Amino acid sequence: MPALKHKRKTESDYSTIVQSASFQALLSEKKKFIIPITLFFFSFYFALPILTSYTTVLNHKFVGDITWAWVFAFMQFVMTWALCMLYSKRAVKFDELAERVVQERGNR
Repeated sequence: MPALKHKRKTESDYSTIVQSASFQALLSEKKKFIIPITLFFFSFYFALPILTSYTTVLNHKFVGDITWAWVFAFMQFVMTWALCMLYSKRAVKFDELAERVVQERGNR
């Protein structure tokens, strides 16, 4: 019986937390950041194979024998590192919002 009682309490706590304003603010902030960044990442990532397969746009010389395809491919590494750093900085704000959710839960 104690396990059933604990399960009901956990489900009740979860429902309360999910409905709280601070949790909703956390989800909203994360969505506003993650969705646009994800769309940008996938667009940039899939542009290279699409452009190299179906067009000749990236075949032009950049410097010497280096074409724009190589520059674009290198920029994907730069983009990945930049997005990781950006997310790491933004995660601090997400952590603060999550801490607020935990504190509100503790006050009840």
